[in-house]
Amino acid sequence: MDAKPVNGPAGSPWMDAIDVHHHIIPDFYAAELRELGGSTVLSGVDRPTWSRSGSIAMMDRQGIRAALVSLWPGVPSLDRARSRALARRLNEYLAEFVAAGDCRFGAFAVLPFPHLDDCVTEFVHAVDVLGLDGLGLLTNYDGLYVGDRRLDPLLAEAERRRTPIFVHPAVPPATGQPAFGLPLSLYEFPFETVRLVAQLLYNGTLERFPELRIILPHGGGGVTYYADRLTYGPVINRDLADRLPDDPLALLRRLYFDVAMCGRHALASLRLFADPERVLVGSDYPFMPESFGASIGAGVARHADLDPGWWAAVNRSNAAKLFARFPSTGE
Repeated sequence: MDAKPVNGPAGSPWMDAIDVHHHIIPDFYAAELRELGGSTVLSGVDRPTWSRSGSIAMMDRQGIRAALVSLWPGVPSLDRARSRALARRLNEYLAEFVAAGDCRFGAFAVLPFPHLDDCVTEFVHAVDVLGLDGLGLLTNYDGLYVGDRRLDPLLAEAERRRTPIFVHPAVPPATGQPAFGLPLSLYEFPFETVRLVAQLLYNGTLERFPELRIILPHGGGGVTYYADRLTYGPVINRDLADRLPDDPLALLRRLYFDVAMCGRHALASLRLFADPERVLVGSDYPFMPESFGASIGAGVARHADLDPGWWAAVNRSNAAKLFARFPSTGE
């Protein structure tokens, strides 16, 4: 990797940062989604234009050295043959994208849900053969949530390889709820991340896979605010006592959180709850504009004023410990 640190201009919030929440929208993928009739996860969401050069230019302006890219919303629900073929095509594209020569990108693999055996096979291929850096999942696939025990074989493979899993919220499977003429991502996404974490906690997923590396975007949605409430299950219903781990808050603090879309109030909750070594940079580019990501970075910097070590860790070293592709410093 180029030894010269990538710092933005004076006043830029990030310093040689690693962005773990960076979307890419290749033309063939956008066309595929259109052909398949779109996706409910994207309903009401403006479709930004994207290019590799645009990502790099944004990163240079904002002081971001490297980005872990993801294809959101991944592979739509298709028959087995088409799902497998599209997942393989997307992962091969990601591998080529990363290998293009500028050492600025890593990537999260996509999987052919709902075909679980194929998901494990494709994950192993994407990581072991194609060399991708992590696994990109949605919170749920037509109601199948990541903490469901049917996904245990996949999670076991990810834990064994110490492969980070980036879990982006999706539209919940419930239908018929009022939307008020608003995009569901506006308010459902934070709740959706809380739903997933409640499942991970009470299904014992975090206990069965203690070394699992799960990254929650958007500051964990509402997780840091609701963390204490999530432990009140046995108070509400005594039958839940056997399902709640002995130290649930310690388990929740093992999760990783990126700062994408974290305003000042969300940042205050995140800073109070999260392990400082598990907070990561996230821009949510290009679904959120560059200027918005910069303002979030400025807010994170203000929260770091009293602890320069925390600021340096969030910028780079926390992510560098997760992703071997990137060194801990630019030196």
